[in-house]
Amino acid sequence: MKALARALAVPAGISLLFVAGLALWLHQRWLQLGDTGRITGYILFAVMLGLGVLNLRKRLSMVPLARAADWVSWHAVGGVLALALFWLHTNTLWPAGPYEQFLALLFYLVTITGIAGYALQKVTPKWLTQTGIELIFERIPIEIVRLRLTAERVVYDCCEATGSETLGRFYLETLDWYFRKPRFLTSTLGGGRRGQRWVRQQCDGVARALQANEISYLETLRQLADAKALADIHYSLQGATKLWLLVHVPLAAAVLVVALWHLLVVSVYAL
Repeated sequence: MKALARALAVPAGISLLFVAGLALWLHQRWLQLGDTGRITGYILFAVMLGLGVLNLRKRLSMVPLARAADWVSWHAVGGVLALALFWLHTNTLWPAGPYEQFLALLFYLVTITGIAGYALQKVTPKWLTQTGIELIFERIPIEIVRLRLTAERVVYDCCEATGSETLGRFYLETLDWYFRKPRFLTSTLGGGRRGQRWVRQQCDGVARALQANEISYLETLRQLADAKALADIHYSLQGATKLWLLVHVPLAAAVLVVALWHLLVVSVYAL
């Protein structure tokens, strides 16, 4: 938290001073019956263009243009600055006209997804590190298939070695569903460990019905299920980050296009 506060301190301080000075200047101009809407509109559009530079910075990661973390901090604070400028420009939280409402809706969606993305970028690396494993997102389905096939082999070996079908029935009725694909994604995304608790409860429940020579196979199944739970964590968190980009970036592009059209229309009618 201290590192986050230090990273945001400079851009937040500069932005706060800028908004305070602009609000004071706009108030003075308003008292003089001057036009404030066009000025705040141009400033807001300039800030929005600046926010779009972050995407360009990512494409030029090989060029030494300050640290990526600094760009992210400025982008986050710039988003809040844009929201403040939007309110200064419209003088309301929700405008009246349908076109203005559409633009406001896009703007708020970009802001909300931006906040969600910033939070994801801050918590995801920590949560993934806590799993103790590294997985490439595109290979997670392959890893899940590997774990499922291994689990099925363990169950087959148990039934063959012990002559009991208890563990086999347990697997078909419970763990087969669990190993088929990533599960409990919503809980995992919120930082919960519902999947691991579910596996523990199911295994503890069936352990009382197993013979002594079946317990070792159950423990192997439990270890495979725990490994599957870690893969689910990676799938959920990495997938959410990728999905966020597919939502936030198009929304940001859309609001820029609509804002540019709005700026052109206002400029033409002002002539």
